[in-house]
Amino acid sequence: MRKADQALSEIDQRLRRAFEAERRVLSFAEYLELVESDPEKHTRDASQYLLDMIRSFGSYSIERPAGPLTRYRVFDQEFLGADAVRENLIGHEEVQGELVRSLHNFVRIGRASRLLLLHGPNGSAKSTLAACLMRGLEHYSMTDEGALYRVSWVFPKKALGRGAIGFGGRPSEGQLLSYAHLSDDDIEARVSVEVRDHPLFLLPPPERQKLLEGWLPPNAQLSRYLTHGTLCHKSKRIFDALLLEGNGSIEHVLKHVRIERFFISRRYRVGAVTLGPELSVDARERQVTADQNLGALPLSLRSLSLYEVSGELVDAHGGLLELSDLLKRPLDAFKYLQTVIETGEVALSSQTLLVNSTWLGSANELHLAAFREHPEFESFRGRFELIPVPYLLDYRDEELVYSARVGKQMRIPIAPHTFGLAARFAVLTRLKRPNPQAYEEEYRAGIQELSAWQKMELYAGRALPPEQAPDKKRSVRHPLPPTKELHEEFRAHREYEGSFGASPREMTTLLFDAAQDHRFSYLSPFAVLDQIDRLCERVDDYSFLRIDAEGPGYHDTRRARSDLRSWLLDQLEDELRQVSGIVDDVSYQELLSRYFEHVGAQAKGEKLRNPLTGALEEPDENRMGEVERLLGAEEPKEDFRGRLMGRIAAWALEHPGQPLVTSPVFASLLAQLRSAVFAEKRQELGKICEALREETPPKDTALRKAVDTARAGLMQRFGYTEAAVRDTAAYLFAERFS
Repeated sequence: MRKADQALSEIDQRLRRAFEAERRVLSFAEYLELVESDPEKHTRDASQYLLDMIRSFGSYSIERPAGPLTRYRVFDQEFLGADAVRENLIGHEEVQGELVRSLHNFVRIGRASRLLLLHGPNGSAKSTLAACLMRGLEHYSMTDEGALYRVSWVFPKKALGRGAIGFGGRPSEGQLLSYAHLSDDDIEARVSVEVRDHPLFLLPPPERQKLLEGWLPPNAQLSRYLTHGTLCHKSKRIFDALLLEGNGSIEHVLKHVRIERFFISRRYRVGAVTLGPELSVDARERQVTADQNLGALPLSLRSLSLYEVSGELVDAHGGLLELSDLLKRPLDAFKYLQTVIETGEVALSSQTLLVNSTWLGSANELHLAAFREHPEFESFRGRFELIPVPYLLDYRDEELVYSARVGKQMRIPIAPHTFGLAARFAVLTRLKRPNPQAYEEEYRAGIQELSAWQKMELYAGRALPPEQAPDKKRSVRHPLPPTKELHEEFRAHREYEGSFGASPREMTTLLFDAAQDHRFSYLSPFAVLDQIDRLCERVDDYSFLRIDAEGPGYHDTRRARSDLRSWLLDQLEDELRQVSGIVDDVSYQELLSRYFEHVGAQAKGEKLRNPLTGALEEPDENRMGEVERLLGAEEPKEDFRGRLMGRIAAWALEHPGQPLVTSPVFASLLAQLRSAVFAEKRQELGKICEALREETPPKDTALRKAVDTARAGLMQRFGYTEAAVRDTAAYLFAERFS
């Protein structure tokens, strides 16, 4: 056998084994055995199926600055393999929770009684969320747990089916009990059913209910679709004709039933359909009795008026129907959806079609605001479940978006801090200034002075520097409320936080434009800064640039750009400092950790054990005083220590079991301590920075060694290219050391 023939034979064998394992074709009796073995799995409507799909992938708790949230793994898209990073939903755990909550309500009610309307600004990941659900449904339908079945009708040839409908006579004793597994050679005609009726609809509702009550657990809840659903027009006409031919014998009817497994597919519009605003949601029918393709039907069926249905409602049956940009359509184009959602049915000329799908719509805030002003909004409001999908407010998530959407497409190196810079700018444009009067008295002074930059840091889980920080504009002098309260302040507002600002789509374009900057052979944060400057000049193009600046940095793109440049310089200088070897981070971590121990022991009136002698000693006042001097403490030491320990205690309360050394409190103090000591050695770092700009090495042996060490550290530890090292050093030297 030739290699090609052998390979084809092996493929054929594998596919046959998979076909048999998946149980693609069943008789009704075989299907009923499946239902009996796991009745809850085989009695789900579309909402229960979607909810089970989400839960099948699992979930986990994720810690956010506003508190712990549940993240559902289906939105991580790990089952896609290499494409998961590019296709997943980043952040939006609250949106996921609202979606799951609504599905739970549908299950309790017994059907999907509302359209889930995701609303938010353009580019806030509404379509990404829907796409994740559809890919999850596709994958789930291919598993044993997610198996789905539909009904079709088969009619054997005369030689095999004497006594079957249309051929006269009664069945003989040796006749087959079911025609489901007949080969095509033995089949005269096959009738498929477009609606994908649930196979249990072949049993009359009273008998169906009685059967399932005996199989289901006592507290199991069946959907209205399963308890009251009936066959579609085509199947019902065939069923009645067969029942008449068999003198009322349902066994005679079920012999002609073939139960076929089907799989959800967005591409082929099977149980997963996305409609753009230019298309209408519809269901249509046409008479097929005269169709030449059905001419092989038995004579008794040819006299029936059979109709086949089509359209988006039919294609999405059993799964998910996404109505993209729903509110861009004229009201009359989707007004009838109100009745469809309310009744779960759509009326056609010859039949009433049952609707079994979950409806997920999307709309931007501009169209929703206009819709709210429409006289009929209130009547629609009762049939919509509004779920806001804001822009991300945590720059760590925003950075992941750029890494996935831009980083994977880049064919040139990407310098450190590039995505972080763009992410921080985007988040700064999305923040609203908090209203001090919305908080308790003790927090109002802190809220009044809270800058946009500080709020952004809080939303990213970062602790703010204490009031003695060298950079006074980022200091905090008064207590602030929990971050959760800041998150909640504007949630119920129409212009909620994250409903405006720079879109991820626009920022993605900005990053691609920056990558074409001829000055750099890599994607540079300096090029990103230039592109941000250009974007901020286009006031007429972006509404967020026309919002009046207020307070300390809110809607103030000029200040935002200044803060971004300062932040970038801080990062570059800190990295150069780390690789220069001038400061030993480990020693300062130990120094600060011991300081915490001494302050804590003094506050409790306890003694500390000397690690060398083992003797118990009083807390070392000189050690504590030296650290406080380096930290720039200006207030009385008792006040400084008390406030610091209060911050540590508050952090420990919110993060039980986590070591202090990893906390933002520790990180900010460590940075201050390092900066204070390093101030005396800036001249040495300036020389290294100046030499790093040049392609030729310095003549001084010691300096050349320090430069080589720093260059290697920047490239190996932080991921700089050689060209990026030179550009960074030149920028840093000009701004900080010249």
